[in-house]
Amino acid sequence: MQVEVRESGGVTILALNGEIGIDAGKEQLSKAVWNALQNGALKILLNMGGVTRLYSAGTDELVSAHAMAANRGAKLRLSNLPAKLMEILTLTQLITVLDVYDTEEEALDAFRTV
Repeated sequence: MQVEVRESGGVTILALNGEIGIDAGKEQLSKAVWNALQNGALKILLNMGGVTRLYSAGTDELVSAHAMAANRGAKLRLSNLPAKLMEILTLTQLITVLDVYDTEEEALDAFRTV
């Protein structure tokens, strides 16, 4: 998996591309969120539009990233989930735990109102 890091209005955007699983992407996701937090990010957006597959280890890592951000006083949001990923988060009921938005712009707007 590849992670593109960019900023927009005080929000650190991590655009994810590829698979997130045990061997593919889990460690990159964890490191990207950790690095953002270490650099002082308090608002982190995971743009999931380029994620091609999400394995169970990947869903675990999303929950861990959410908890890691919350423990440091930061907010973590997700956007642009492909239909299959949205289905996985709905079936696992993680959709009720994670802040998910249809588009990156909607997520950025939600950060602005906080």
